[in-house]
Amino acid sequence: ILGENCFKAEGVASSNTPLLRAKEFTDAYLSDADAIFSVGGGEVMIEILEYIDFNKIKKLPPKWFIGFSDNTNLVYTLTTICNIQTIYGPNAAKFYRYPLEYDTLDCWRMLSGDNEFKGYESFQFQDNKAKYPKYKFDHKKVITPYFYTQPFTGILIGGCLDCLVNLCGTKFDYTKSYIQSHKENKIIFYLESCDLNSVGIRRALTQLKYAGWFTNIGGFLVGRTKQYYDTSFYTTPNEAYIDILSPYQVPILLNVDIGHISPSLPIKNGAIATIDYKNENIYITYKD
Repeated sequence: ILGENCFKAEGVASSNTPLLRAKEFTDAYLSDADAIFSVGGGEVMIEILEYIDFNKIKKLPPKWFIGFSDNTNLVYTLTTICNIQTIYGPNAAKFYRYPLEYDTLDCWRMLSGDNEFKGYESFQFQDNKAKYPKYKFDHKKVITPYFYTQPFTGILIGGCLDCLVNLCGTKFDYTKSYIQSHKENKIIFYLESCDLNSVGIRRALTQLKYAGWFTNIGGFLVGRTKQYYDTSFYTTPNEAYIDILSPYQVPILLNVDIGHISPSLPIKNGAIATIDYKNENIYITYKD
């Protein structure tokens, strides 16, 4: 079923007005569809939140919502407000290649019920701007662990840091109540950034820290930022993460296959998972 706004560009940096975009999502959630895919990363999805009846969604049978980047605004709020698992994963337009491989294949495996996933060997820094781009993975992945001694388990929540910091402190920020209601499990935040430079990352993390998001924390997964080579304030943007997150003395894995540099592992938001780092790679096993 194709949403009526999918090919429109009638809003500001968006397909249509916030009200009509919210209606499109709500109609999809009320439909018989098993899953809802976003068609694009978006820019201003936060505008639609005030037009979505989260209380109504809570009462409905849960269904998958899959989206990436700016879709954090729904991936994160559906989980923290409605206690619904979502997937931070590839948008619908990325499924053009067949057979499926890498992130799209793993997303399909996740939807099919598979629970075991592992990172990829290499990555592509610059996106190919061709209409139907082919992957060119020419950078070897190197995950850097901090405070990691053994596999750790917790509930995965997170998304694009650029969006999370905008949600923080709004009436749609249920993070602390979500953490409290799941206090029997540690929280593992997965974080990645699109447009923030290193000092922007530092500011955003500081705000989340001051807002009390990093309580009952069990670990952090940090994806590859799109500003991968930004050296304006640090040698690498990862140093901003280390400065703010290392005082928590919990496992931190840097340069994980999450984020705006392909390929990016789909993450089941709101699910209990065990994170293992071995053979210089990340392994994620979700609890049934």
